[in-house]
Amino acid sequence: MKWPRQPARVRAPATSANLGPGFDAFGLALALYDEVEARVTSGGLALEVSGEGGGTAAAGERHLVVRAMRAAFAAVGGQPPGIALRCANAIPHGRGLGSSAAAICAGLLAARDLAGPAGERLPDEALFQLAVALEGHPDNVAACLSGGLTIAWTPAAGGGVADGAGPGARLLKVPVPATLRAVACVPAAPLDTEAARQALPAAVPHADAAANAARSALLIAALTGAPQLLFEATEDFLHQPYRAAIMPETARLLGALRRAGAAAVVSGAGPAVLVLSFEGQGPPAEAVDSIARETGIAWHVTPLHIDQQGAHVQQGGPGVHPPVSARREPSENQVRGPGAGRAGGSRRDRASSLRDTQATGEGMPWALLVLS
Repeated sequence: MKWPRQPARVRAPATSANLGPGFDAFGLALALYDEVEARVTSGGLALEVSGEGGGTAAAGERHLVVRAMRAAFAAVGGQPPGIALRCANAIPHGRGLGSSAAAICAGLLAARDLAGPAGERLPDEALFQLAVALEGHPDNVAACLSGGLTIAWTPAAGGGVADGAGPGARLLKVPVPATLRAVACVPAAPLDTEAARQALPAAVPHADAAANAARSALLIAALTGAPQLLFEATEDFLHQPYRAAIMPETARLLGALRRAGAAAVVSGAGPAVLVLSFEGQGPPAEAVDSIARETGIAWHVTPLHIDQQGAHVQQGGPGVHPPVSARREPSENQVRGPGAGRAGGSRRDRASSLRDTQATGEGMPWALLVLS
């Protein structure tokens, strides 16, 4: 395999899963990013990590981005002689904002890009399935790869999967209005995802399952055309009540926000809280921040746009995109409000079509995986 001299630069968004009632199915990509720069070297592994998770560089080959790259290289048929990798992370670790999904997707896309023509052996569908296998569940990686709002599911065995769809997890990207906003409330301390999973009961009352099914359907309606229903649609009966005991500060903030009329949910497995609203509706970020301060806990409150592009390889040679660790440009997640700019390009041979479809969310390659 002939390896390129130029690096691959990948940008991957944060994600919030569940969104209240959409347990293990719904995902939303947020304009908060990890960035990875990877290049092939003559030998060894050089790993630099800055920002969130800066201490993880010591993991070496066990680092999640490296593990994802190795899996992608194996899928395309060969490992490079060496890898130099730089990660600049803005997504908090262990807070329910999809940091592991971003690491996996960034690693897979970087490796596929570095593999050149051989990367075509890992098409979008196969890359998604590999991401799901590495992550263990599809909701976060679906949103990270696709951008926007996604529904992910795994067909039941013998369930009559459509011809050509193939086995494994599937995803659908659901277009949402550009006026949808999120405010993330992130605590200082992380929570182990496995601990949050173990807090769930083996069975739930039938009435609660029925109520959640109704809320899940209502949430799609609220996010795609009936914003007045957003508060009711974000009520959950399946996971948030059971996890309250292991993250009481999160439960306290969630209750305070909902009593104030905010469509607040636990982000993923927690402990972060996400407040959804449409522009001009619901409490502003300043009001959310005020409610968070009243809890007596140090919450980092960040207003965010919805990322519509998903994880992608950035274009540009030296001088166009400097190394990610050297960037000092304003981020889209500052408290004064998210920026309106967008990054350019996906894979180099698909940049134009992605730019054409980004604004509406229609015709995105990841959505076509499901619909075709």
